[in-house]
Amino acid sequence: AVNNTVFSPLTFILTGVPGLPMSTYWIAFPLSSLYLLMILGNCTLLWTIKTDCSLHTPMYYLLSMLAMADLGLSVSTLPSMLGIFWFEATYLGFDACVIQMYFIHSFSAIESGVLVAMALDRFVAICYPLQYASILRGSVIVKAGGLIFMRGVCVVLPVAVLIKKLPFCRPMLLSHSFCLHQDMLRLACGDVRVNSVYGLTAVILTKGLDSMAILLSYMMIVRAIMSTVPLESRAKAFSTCISHLCAVLVFYIPLISLSIIHRCGKHLPALTHTLMADAYLLVPPVLNPLVYSWKTKQIRRRILALLHCRG
Repeated sequence: AVNNTVFSPLTFILTGVPGLPMSTYWIAFPLSSLYLLMILGNCTLLWTIKTDCSLHTPMYYLLSMLAMADLGLSVSTLPSMLGIFWFEATYLGFDACVIQMYFIHSFSAIESGVLVAMALDRFVAICYPLQYASILRGSVIVKAGGLIFMRGVCVVLPVAVLIKKLPFCRPMLLSHSFCLHQDMLRLACGDVRVNSVYGLTAVILTKGLDSMAILLSYMMIVRAIMSTVPLESRAKAFSTCISHLCAVLVFYIPLISLSIIHRCGKHLPALTHTLMADAYLLVPPVLNPLVYSWKTKQIRRRILALLHCRG
C-alpha cells in the first residue's frame, strides 16, 4: 500500500508463532489443553471456596476475585488464539479487535487491583491479627471488589475510545495472536501522542501504583515480622504470604518484561515479543490455581476429596 493512502481499518491480521505455519496441530493441542487447565483450575477453585464454609473468609473471597479475573483474561484471548492454530483464522475485524483489547487490559487491571487487596489482607492479618475480623468485614470486601472492578472498566475505556478515532494506513499485521494496545497503536498513521500518553498514564495509575502498594505492604509486613514475631514463629508468618508472592511474581514479571520489550526492544526477534505476550496472558491463569491449591491445606483437602469421590 502507498504510504500516504489512508483506508478504513476493516480487519487486523493476527500472528501465530513466527517461523511456523498457521495450522500447527502440535501447538494447537497443548494450547487447547492449557486453556482447559486454566478454566478447570479456576472453576474448581471457585466451586471449592463457594461450597466450603470454612473458606468463607476475606482471604478466600479475594482469591475468588483473582480466579474470576483469570477466567476473564483467559476467555478474552481464547477465541483468537485457538482460531489461528486450529482453523487458520488470522483475520479479526477492527471492532472485534478493539473489544478484545479492551477486555484484555481491563481484566489485567482488575487482576492487578485484586493482588493489591490481597497484599493488604496479608498486612492486616500479620500486623493487626486481633483486629482482622473487624477491619476486613464482608461489606469492606464487597466494596473493595466493586471499586477494583470499576477502576479496571473505567480506566481502560478511554484507551478503546481513542484508538477508534485513529486513521490506519499501514499493513494491518499485528505481532501477536490477540490484540494489545501498544501493538495496534504502532500501525496507526495519525498523531498518536494522546493515545500514547493516556495509555502510559493508565498503566501508571493501575499497575504502577499497584506494584508500589504491594511493595510497601510487604516492607511493612517484613518489618512487623522481624520486630514483633518470635523467632520460631517467623517462618510460619512468612509462609502465609508465599502463595500471594508467587501470584505477584508470575503476574508482574511477564508484564514488566513485555512493556520493556514493546518500548525498547524493537530490534529483538518477533518470536521474543510473541513469547513474552503469551507468558503475560497465559502463565498467571494457569499457575495461580495450582499454587493456591498446593499451599492451602483446606483447598487441597477439598479437591482431593472431590477427586476421591469421583474415582
